[in-house]
Amino acid sequence: MQIAVLTFDGFNELDSFVAAAILNRLKAKGWAAHITSPTEQVTSMNGVTISRQRPIEFAAEADAVLIGSGIKTREIAADTELLSRFKLDPSRQLIAAQCSGTLLLAKLGLIGGLPACTDLTTKPWVIEAGVKVLDAPFVAHGNVATAGGCLASQYLATWMIARGASLRDAEEAMHYVAPVGEKALYVDRAIAAVSPFLSADRSLAA
Repeated sequence: MQIAVLTFDGFNELDSFVAAAILNRLKAKGWAAHITSPTEQVTSMNGVTISRQRPIEFAAEADAVLIGSGIKTREIAADTELLSRFKLDPSRQLIAAQCSGTLLLAKLGLIGGLPACTDLTTKPWVIEAGVKVLDAPFVAHGNVATAGGCLASQYLATWMIARGASLRDAEEAMHYVAPVGEKALYVDRAIAAVSPFLSADRSLAA
């Protein structure tokens, strides 16, 4: 599984880095999550500048795509030229969006009339885009998932691993990153959040 973690100027570090770190726990199985950006470097909302690992066009060929949020998402959503640079296909890709990343999914026409999750700041903009917003941390419809709240990135990673590998792999990845003394609690919460949205044949690798 090759995963594009879409990361733009003004990005939220928790969205991009937490999910990428959890997903990369499956490196031994050939997984790799790549920071994917439209420019060689991007600077976070807190002034951290990083170099991209893949160009934005990589999103079209990735097996899965995770769209992080940031303080400039509304500008990005209005930039039709930039949006045209990455093509997403939910018929063959797992696609997930975090917080204001949900607004980009809406602009790309990948949510349609389905309810979605986002953060409280972005909620009015997503509603304005014609999307019903749920008061929940995570929801998935087929191959498209959305999450609301920075720390809900763990749910997107858990869902993506459960779908792309197995539920057991998702449990092990979460167990590794969870706080000592609370590992069972964190694993159980993550699995409870995503399991209602996993089909009986949940593994794409099967």
